[in-house]
Amino acid sequence: MNPYVLMILLSSLGLGTTLTFASSHWLLAWMGLEINTLAITPLMAQHHHPRAVEATTKYFLTQATAAAMILFASTTNAWMTGEWNITDLSDPLANTMFMTALALKIGLAPMHFWMPEVMQGLDLLTGLILSTWQKLAPFALIIQTAQNIDPLLLTLLGVTSTLVGGWGGLNQTQLRKILAYSSIAHMGWMIIVIQYAPQLTLIALGTYIIMTSAAFPTLKMSLTTKLSTLATTWSKNPILTATTALVLLSLGGLPPLTGFMPKWLILQELTKQDLPIIATIMALAALISLYFYLRLCYAMTLTISPNTTNSTTPWRTQTTQTSMPLALFTMATLGLLPMTPTILMLAT
Repeated sequence: MNPYVLMILLSSLGLGTTLTFASSHWLLAWMGLEINTLAITPLMAQHHHPRAVEATTKYFLTQATAAAMILFASTTNAWMTGEWNITDLSDPLANTMFMTALALKIGLAPMHFWMPEVMQGLDLLTGLILSTWQKLAPFALIIQTAQNIDPLLLTLLGVTSTLVGGWGGLNQTQLRKILAYSSIAHMGWMIIVIQYAPQLTLIALGTYIIMTSAAFPTLKMSLTTKLSTLATTWSKNPILTATTALVLLSLGGLPPLTGFMPKWLILQELTKQDLPIIATIMALAALISLYFYLRLCYAMTLTISPNTTNSTTPWRTQTTQTSMPLALFTMATLGLLPMTPTILMLAT
């Protein structure tokens, strides 16, 4: 892709998100979301592969539907209350419609069906943008309006997403689909606590972005997109394989890695709010997710590939990819747990 075009598209991505962050008017927020969608569409289709074009089409249709619902919800709210302000979302119908639209935007279950399919058709860097940056603007809107939305709806979305995210990833062999289901599960953890402690949602979103920003470049560095090629990476780059296993366990939420921090804080908050049953369901759903991360770790570090794969032979050649961001994100993914009190103090 032409570097000038790429610069314009990435600037538009930043502009769309910033516009939604800064807006207090529904139309401005909607405009930011639309700029975001239109900016990432060419990035998704840049390889001109049929799978990429199919994924782009699915993504565009889904996001356009969600944007239309947001516009309809905000117009309904303005009609009923005479207010266009984001925080004045007092009409119950507009509330529910708005939350459903944003759930479709970020891929919360049961509006998640587009997410694994779209992720499977993209290259790893565009998949990284879709999993991290594209979640920021919708989450800014959800956090601003969470207090007006029906608590039962938020709880249902959170629990369903965590269960579906764990369950859906169990039988997958494609790594991008596994990361998509991982994203759905993490979104569920963020949504479940948003009505009680929005700062914990921000901490969970931040740690999820750090962990995903370590996982995607790791797979790109080792040129793997499916489980069978993951088993051959140990011969190509043993140190990277070891850190990849730890990054995956951090995504699963095992102590003493960074991924344990948001899960621990969210479970603690749910128990404080006298919701032991929901806390237990969330903890058990985290175990389901942990199983497929352990499956990846087992395939990668504890087995030797029994047959020759039909993928490119992995020679130990010098890579031309930049490894500094990967190193920084990997360090953050593995070692931020002792910083929990500091992070909590900064967030509250």
